[in-house]
Amino acid sequence: MGDVAGLPGGTEVSWTTDLNHGGTGLLQSLLGSHKQPLHYISGRAIHHASGAYRGEAKTDAKDAVIIADQARIRRDVNLMRQPEEVTVELRLFSARREDLVHDRTRAVNRLRALMAHYFPSLEAAFNYATTRGPLVLLTKYQTPAAIRRMGERRLATWLKSQDCWKSATLAAVAVSAANEQTAVVTGEAAAARIVSRYAHDLLRIRDELAEVEAEMDTALKDNQLAAPLMTVPGFGPRLAADFLAAVGTDLAAFESPDRLASFAGLAPVPRDSGKISGNHHRPRRYDRRLLNACFQAAFIAARTCPASKSFYERKRREGKSHKQALIALARRRINVIWAIFRDQTTFDPTAIPGESASQADRTSTLRRRPGEHSWLSAS
Repeated sequence: MGDVAGLPGGTEVSWTTDLNHGGTGLLQSLLGSHKQPLHYISGRAIHHASGAYRGEAKTDAKDAVIIADQARIRRDVNLMRQPEEVTVELRLFSARREDLVHDRTRAVNRLRALMAHYFPSLEAAFNYATTRGPLVLLTKYQTPAAIRRMGERRLATWLKSQDCWKSATLAAVAVSAANEQTAVVTGEAAAARIVSRYAHDLLRIRDELAEVEAEMDTALKDNQLAAPLMTVPGFGPRLAADFLAAVGTDLAAFESPDRLASFAGLAPVPRDSGKISGNHHRPRRYDRRLLNACFQAAFIAARTCPASKSFYERKRREGKSHKQALIALARRRINVIWAIFRDQTTFDPTAIPGESASQADRTSTLRRRPGEHSWLSAS
């Protein structure tokens, strides 16, 4: 930084990067502590712009020149804001929780596939993804013969000593499954050892997932937008954490709900040319985790919130598919969330009129600035 500032004309410097996640933490902190602005240009934009420069070679030095030149001539580069501590924590916890959920799904699928090979009746008897008791059982008893030798009463006593819920029922189901199979499958001993390892892995993932979610709940308490967001139907602690990890605690960077919807991938991208208009496509650049949070919250609200359900059914009557209707609902809910954050209020379902209300009542449900539209409007 000192070398750059010492160059001729280097008193006012603008820094630009093509990374916005991973690998920029130290750069952001260093530049932020020295009051140096850091801008962001997407890698896709740099890739397309490289075709206008001489040569076909691709090197880090050439990419750096292209990034610097694009930052110099473009006026639409985004200024990267230094995220707050709570936002960074939510991003890390949310990403870690997603990894753990994927690891759990992968381990459960492999566990079931292996058990279906040599012990199918026990594989079909329990839910190994969300229940702890069956996993504890598999850490020590994995074969029909071992479960039969243990017996129902002794097995229930052992499971109770391991703090398993409904140990008697669990033991009865396991013994019943063992009694259904007397044949010994080739390779059963090796498969049983691998199943035991999968069970230990899943118990470890289960405990770590609980720890991460507890830390996520603590971080949510420090976020001033978490409580108002969780009053919106469909947003619980997990989806609220994903939403706030993407948008942070300051919505000023988005300027309008339309920009926020575009960042979430809920605004269609027009591709009009000449006499062709209304040609809308799905955007390519958006935050995947934010889109997933908005979509899942809309899916839940379409079943539990009367206003959301009414909007969803109206879109289905208009000929929209299930997915299209949910995306439209999620887009309208962005306006509601924006108004809640702007007015520092909470979602009030009693203020939402029913289907028989007049259009004037509908549009006055939320206080809006000129140019903003309610998700309950007829448009």
